[in-house]
Amino acid sequence: MLDLDQFDLALLDALQRNGRETHHQLAERVALSPSQIGRRLQKLESDGIIEGYRVVLRPEALGLTVTAFTSLRLKHHGDKPIENFQKQIELLPEVLECHAVVGEADYLLRIVVPDLNALSTFVMKRLMQVPGVENVRSNIVLSAFKRSNALPLHYVVTKQTQR
Repeated sequence: MLDLDQFDLALLDALQRNGRETHHQLAERVALSPSQIGRRLQKLESDGIIEGYRVVLRPEALGLTVTAFTSLRLKHHGDKPIENFQKQIELLPEVLECHAVVGEADYLLRIVVPDLNALSTFVMKRLMQVPGVENVRSNIVLSAFKRSNALPLHYVVTKQTQR
């Protein structure tokens, strides 16, 4: 059970939109004092709700114009093959996300590279060479009209809504 209230959710929402706001700016937005903001942030961080603070870069602005969502199936399953696979994927900076999934694939990866040639080279010479990989299928993004890391906080149950 989460120990959050509407102020915590408002603070989290404001941070998701702009993580660079000062405590004073957040205080104005959330209607609390800057010192209360500081205490709440510290608690949200220590509780593991806030995982970290990041800068979001636009891949295209840096020449990373190809994004692929790649489904991958392993030859063998079990603790050791999966552990080895995960360790190898951690070493590949082109793989921004890797999710274990249920369905036709075992994993779904989000890969970012400069161009189709780089994607081909990455898949053939690096991804397919990871021990245990049996099958790889990629869907290449043509355009993206929505990108967000903001969680839908309206689903979160607070202390007030539990009553």
